[in-house]
Amino acid sequence: MILPTALRRKYAATLLLVAALSACATPQNRVEAGLVDAGISPRMAACMADRMVDRLSLVQLRRLQSLSKVGKTDFRTISVDQFLFRVRALQDPEILTVTSKAALVCAIEG
Repeated sequence: MILPTALRRKYAATLLLVAALSACATPQNRVEAGLVDAGISPRMAACMADRMVDRLSLVQLRRLQSLSKVGKTDFRTISVDQFLFRVRALQDPEILTVTSKAALVCAIEG
């Protein structure tokens, strides 16, 4: 399908804007987005990301981010307990500890 020139330019401009914005994303923004993609509520994800980003290495954060790509689960209905079960499957005690503590503190703070 061939798009009209004006539409192609708009599409290209949109892609450039998205690419530029994603390049500016901080690790905290990426962790938060990954948690939301994995099914955690935006409010809880923001709280957890704030606590997790300084305590995990970039490699660990990437491993954690991979959870949003696992399976064909409807991540909008996942509970924090189910999410932690998936984190446990990564078999990294530090990721599990940091994520669990962040979830607990954020759940208490509400």
